[in-house]
Amino acid sequence: MNPRRVVVTGLGALTPIGNSVENYWQGLMGGKSGSAPITYFDTSDFKTKFACELKSFDPLDYIDKKEIRRQDRFSQYATICSDEAINDSNLLNSKIDFDRVGVIWGAGIGGIETFQNELEYFFSNKKPRFNPFFIPKLIADIAPGLISIKHGFKGPNFTTVSACASSSNAIIDGLNYIRLGYADVVITGGSEAAVTCAGIGGFNAMHALSTRNHEPEKASRPFDGERDGFVLGEGGGCLILEDLNHAIKRNAKIYCELAGGGLSADAYHMTAPHPDGSGAKKVMENCLQDAKLRIDEVDHINMHGTSTPLGDIAETRAVLDVFKSHAYSININSTKSMTGHLLGAAGAVEAISCVLSVKNNKIPPTINHSCKDEKIDSKLNFTFNKFQERNVRVALSNTFGFGGHNACLVFKKFD
Repeated sequence: MNPRRVVVTGLGALTPIGNSVENYWQGLMGGKSGSAPITYFDTSDFKTKFACELKSFDPLDYIDKKEIRRQDRFSQYATICSDEAINDSNLLNSKIDFDRVGVIWGAGIGGIETFQNELEYFFSNKKPRFNPFFIPKLIADIAPGLISIKHGFKGPNFTTVSACASSSNAIIDGLNYIRLGYADVVITGGSEAAVTCAGIGGFNAMHALSTRNHEPEKASRPFDGERDGFVLGEGGGCLILEDLNHAIKRNAKIYCELAGGGLSADAYHMTAPHPDGSGAKKVMENCLQDAKLRIDEVDHINMHGTSTPLGDIAETRAVLDVFKSHAYSININSTKSMTGHLLGAAGAVEAISCVLSVKNNKIPPTINHSCKDEKIDSKLNFTFNKFQERNVRVALSNTFGFGGHNACLVFKKFD
């Protein structure tokens, strides 16, 4: 028996280079950098003084003031981008069974700003007077809860946590819940709001972040010989996944098909990828097998491409191991060069880029490349510095998380 086919019928995005899907795509096509000096707190004592914050963003434009006080920023981002996706899909204006609409969300860290602020207050006052919303604001599973409460969706509802692979895991869960018949529609994606003292300080302690403070707009430079770490980003991305027959029945707009997903583990190190790229190789193979696609059918890969010295090399080796000579015919990119690394939201935001590449036949660039890395095959097409047009029938999106969690998604044109 063939599983149910799953299509994408709505998109929502809140990113450092655009506060809607349309503006996000324009930012990608224009090679826009979202990296700039941090405005949220004083960075005088921090090694890294920049990040990819949201620009011209005011939650009051989207959410009631009372609700803002009850939500951590990561939850605000979740409800805002999911609203855009739900509206884009015209879901609420259709006849649907709310018991069969699920919300599966991804967050790598959750309410880190709430945690930080409440503990700062406690240690400065020495009295256990915590905000009654401290725990509900903090917990990672609150985001899908809030989305379901707002709209009345009563299907499967939970959060996936697998560090930077979290939202890709959520999307794969959404795919499989629909395939198995547990839901007709799944609102899925991820959000993160870790540009905080704790977030920057913690990643600095790991030597994971770039310290290119003199030119932050060029700091995120995947595959470049002078890369020195990733740039922390924030925001959210949402996809509406839907059973194909359900989408056709309600005359929904279809962006593309989510053809498959793959998972694997490095089983190697807490934070470093396996240097031979074996985990990344296996997850792409698993994904293509799940989608029943050949390697020569892939036109585009949005790589994890964090701009870290080790990660970019290992992932590139994996691509060559999987795709052999066909690797040189694939348009590769890393949109993190523009958005920074959105941690648990990265998979969703990058999946949206792949969906739009399939729809529009355009590949966003990998910006900030100026120096060759001798350990990376320069004959590969990394779509450096300027977008390229081509027929994109199949696109892969890679996301890898601390702990060795690997996830891969594959989107293809809808027939």
